[in-house]
Amino acid sequence: MTDKIHKRKSEHIELSLKDEALSEGITNGFDQYHFQHNALPDIDFEAIDISSSFFDQPLRTPLLISSMTGGAEMAEMINRNLAIAAEQQGWIFALGSTRVMLESEKFRKSFQVREYAPNTPIIANIGAVQLNYGVTVDQVKQILEWTDANALVLHLNTIQEVIQVGGDTNFSNLLPKIEKLIQSLSVPVGVKEVGFGIDGKTAKRLTDIGVAFIDVAGAGGTSWSQVEKLRAKEKLKREAAEAFASWGNSTATCLEEVASMIPEQNIIASGGIRNGHHVAKAIALGANYAGFARSVLKEAIDSAENVIEWMQVRELELQMVMFGVGAANLQSLQATDRLHKR
Repeated sequence: MTDKIHKRKSEHIELSLKDEALSEGITNGFDQYHFQHNALPDIDFEAIDISSSFFDQPLRTPLLISSMTGGAEMAEMINRNLAIAAEQQGWIFALGSTRVMLESEKFRKSFQVREYAPNTPIIANIGAVQLNYGVTVDQVKQILEWTDANALVLHLNTIQEVIQVGGDTNFSNLLPKIEKLIQSLSVPVGVKEVGFGIDGKTAKRLTDIGVAFIDVAGAGGTSWSQVEKLRAKEKLKREAAEAFASWGNSTATCLEEVASMIPEQNIIASGGIRNGHHVAKAIALGANYAGFARSVLKEAIDSAENVIEWMQVRELELQMVMFGVGAANLQSLQATDRLHKR
């Protein structure tokens, strides 16, 4: 069983890099918006402040590496490179699904990156549905201890699980189990999708039981129905997956809904975020943070230095947008009146 999981993790890395793994016929939604340029911003570019914080932990940026991988041989190198870069640049680092840590000691080290990122907020990650398949509060506490994580995110991946070989599809009665888990842990617990989006109503239900942050993880980037389609051996599931290439709620739409319905919630924008311009639009729509995944994966396979350089470009892009609209800091960007719907 554990060898199958390790094989699946390796395949996920390989297949995520293929163009066929991307959503089709749906965008992240940011193309519907444009910033009105401010020719006289009345600020000093060098003084633009993109600093943030994550549950009282100061950060250089509002940016994070979204959950991607772990539990495979290549994943250890990828996560090490990402952790080194996150530490240097002041980004949050969210781990890939850590359930495999409970299944086997093999590749457990691929999730243990604290030595490379002593000051970085690390978010551990497990599928919410696993609470219906025997994962206990004590096991989650064990994962948090192994990873030395500052927070936990539970991922929701209904469509992926249906297509995935041997997927776990019993999502019934999860809300009270998530609430019990939140009450039993000493770290903030968030919830994320995996690329199909969390809408406002769902985010409200989660916030009402104590969820501390929502990662909307909308459509427009990697489509996990398409990744699993590429892995699927069953013709039935491969063909059914085709109908879901354009499935999901766009990241921008999710952000608008969640920010308007729950303005006090900590919101992460991810799902098709590819550059600092997207980040700026996300923050102007109400996000507190923005996450990148697939777009940095190639650099993470290469080296920590390549990841750092890639991160620096994204930060510069964000600062340039802020200069272009006259926002001296993230609070000013979030309150800008220069983002317009086309």
